[in-house]
Amino acid sequence: MKKLLLTLVLFATGNLCLGAEAGVGIVPKPLSATVGEGEFHVTPQSGIAVGREAGLRRSAELFAQWVAPTLGGELKCGDKGAISLGIDSLLDAEAYTLDVATTGITLRGGSAQGVFYGLQSLRQLIVAGRGAVAAVSIVDKPCFGYRGGMLDSGRHFWTVDEVKEFIDILAMHKMNRFHWHLTEDQGWRIEIKCYPELTRVGSVRKETLVGHLSTSSEYDRTPCGGYYTQREIRDIVDYAAERYITVIPEIELPGHAVAALASYPWLGCRGEGYEVRTTWGISSDVYCPGKETTFEFLQNVLAEVIGLFPSKYIHIGGDECPKESWKACPLCQQRIREEGLKDESELQSYTVRRIETWLREHGREIIGWDEILEGGVSKTATVMSWRGSEGGIAAAKAGNHVIMTPNTHCYLDYFQTKDPVHEPLGIGGFLPMREVYRLDPYEKLNDTEQDYILGVQANLWTEYIATATHLKHMLLPRLAAVAEVGWAYDRKDFADFTRRMSTLRKCYDAAGLNYATYFFDGKEE
Repeated sequence: MKKLLLTLVLFATGNLCLGAEAGVGIVPKPLSATVGEGEFHVTPQSGIAVGREAGLRRSAELFAQWVAPTLGGELKCGDKGAISLGIDSLLDAEAYTLDVATTGITLRGGSAQGVFYGLQSLRQLIVAGRGAVAAVSIVDKPCFGYRGGMLDSGRHFWTVDEVKEFIDILAMHKMNRFHWHLTEDQGWRIEIKCYPELTRVGSVRKETLVGHLSTSSEYDRTPCGGYYTQREIRDIVDYAAERYITVIPEIELPGHAVAALASYPWLGCRGEGYEVRTTWGISSDVYCPGKETTFEFLQNVLAEVIGLFPSKYIHIGGDECPKESWKACPLCQQRIREEGLKDESELQSYTVRRIETWLREHGREIIGWDEILEGGVSKTATVMSWRGSEGGIAAAKAGNHVIMTPNTHCYLDYFQTKDPVHEPLGIGGFLPMREVYRLDPYEKLNDTEQDYILGVQANLWTEYIATATHLKHMLLPRLAAVAEVGWAYDRKDFADFTRRMSTLRKCYDAAGLNYATYFFDGKEE
């Protein structure tokens, strides 16, 4: 019903022509676009009038950099210019209006963030038209407040510049959350000053599997490591904030913890014999929740984490945690008895709840993968649904907030064609653009339950991705489909999306981004 109402509202506005009919090829699809007559030619001399609104000048400077290669020079930012930026407090914070006339361009946002998104749309129009922008009036705003992308820095380390480029790509697609996967079995990537062994030991594995886990037993015999200093993290957080992207750190617990156990063996049930994992898959070595020292460690780590990341959310993982070591651990079994827990699944929930309570006492909220539902979860936890949509559906029906990121639609480490032999290495599966676009965040939910869906997220796990070129090949152009679901869910049309992607492709080219061409060449199937 909610989807029907959104559609009716769109038609009721009387705003016509969208997509190719209007000659407007913007991705994600605008709410409405009305084409006029004539065009405006943007040149480096056109200039950008930014007024005195906070945040507008920096966005204008970034915009000038984006379109400079197309225009042959940078637009100047000042009090006067043919491109006028400003705030309209009647608009929603992320909404904007863009009016292109033969005499100039007027862009208004509900906030500086809305203006930023309008500039991304104008960027596409300028690049596609080589400076000539057809007269048009656009009204636009997103459907979902959470539109994210996740980068796995645990399996492979990405330099600061590579992380910033990932953020720039998210910004190009009007996404507003960067979920940063920072700790893993194969590497601990964040400096924690009170536990220096986490980076001295935990950030480096002695070698890495060559090829796919299912077919290879060969290793490269080359140490692989890297971590981000706290100064670098602050720099990245600030960089993202300039692009209206909130960085959400993920500190995995109680599983995916081997790098931490290798650094401080007393964190595990066994207490010895751990080394940073060199292969992929799931390890049975996890944090020991039977020890109070484990919780002291996690709280001390998180105390430093929340000092680095202003995000209200901290992602605590919670996925893929085998329970074998807990079943054999006297301290874990004692904890189960003393806390009146039923089994090891409830011990995991106990662990998650303790960490959530601590974070809430410090003004933060948790996100966890959908496994946190097992054994019970508090109503204040946000669930990230990855094993299909079923976990998210169950969480929304139970009254928990949900971010939809099902592997069936959002895992961009999956292959893009039915003939993966001729593709760069991926984890498996088959996820063409059309299937990404089919993502339905409201699947099987009624109006009330739909209110618990915060948004969507694309995930890029990097077990089999070790270079920035490969990373962008997997990310682009499929990220655009997730972005359109998050921004324009109520107005999706795959045929129209396919047509509009030719504009975004020109932006990829102008920015010098590598991307897969299977979708554009019709070679996915």
